[in-house]
Amino acid sequence: MQYETKKRSIFKAISWRTWATVTTAIIVFIFTGEFALAITIGFLEVIAKMILYFFHERLWQKINYGKKEIPSFIIWFTGLPASGKKALADAVYQQLHKEKLKVERLDSLDVRPLFPETGFSPTEVDRHVKRTGHLCAMLEKNGVIVVASFVSPYQQSRDFVRNQATNFVEVYMKTTVEACQQRDTKGHYAKAQQGEYHYFPGVDVEYEKPLQPEITIEVDKATIEESTQQIICYLKENFINEK
Repeated sequence: MQYETKKRSIFKAISWRTWATVTTAIIVFIFTGEFALAITIGFLEVIAKMILYFFHERLWQKINYGKKEIPSFIIWFTGLPASGKKALADAVYQQLHKEKLKVERLDSLDVRPLFPETGFSPTEVDRHVKRTGHLCAMLEKNGVIVVASFVSPYQQSRDFVRNQATNFVEVYMKTTVEACQQRDTKGHYAKAQQGEYHYFPGVDVEYEKPLQPEITIEVDKATIEESTQQIICYLKENFINEK
């Protein structure tokens, strides 16, 4: 997370004391009518209080009272193709980013180009998800919150990611194949049914539903805004509690 550098503390001290000293000099001049005295007192005050302010700021940086460390975590969106994972994950990422948290966004479309030889057979998908899960875990260990969205249709590979993580939140996008087909504006389901795609979850391979996800989103009953709020509430109760 962020911390206060010595240089920043110095600049803050200078800017604040400049305004305060001008005010003091004006008050002295009003009461005494002595311009030279007002300047002298103002000068002595700014030197003394700049030094005091600097050490005051550095001291409070060392005091832990009132500080709370927000733990990093992985929030993993899983569901059928066209279940709305990416849109909801993007919305959650933006909300966490607004909270000034250290957060990264990983999506299948972004990660696959890093491993161009990876296919879509169950073995290759399983390997790809595990590889991505390891990357997420490394980011988490370095204090980064990770928002990841992958179909990740197999329970075994999702369990691998869970075991790699320190804090893992599985978000299951609960919906039906029929509803996903209706949302599929790119025609992926149709192409899979016509044999153009192989190993397509929901068509020619089974999507294994999560056994005990931390969060279940009723995709066909809730809006993105409502679902985002549901997830953020969970995260604040379990990780970002400011009390």
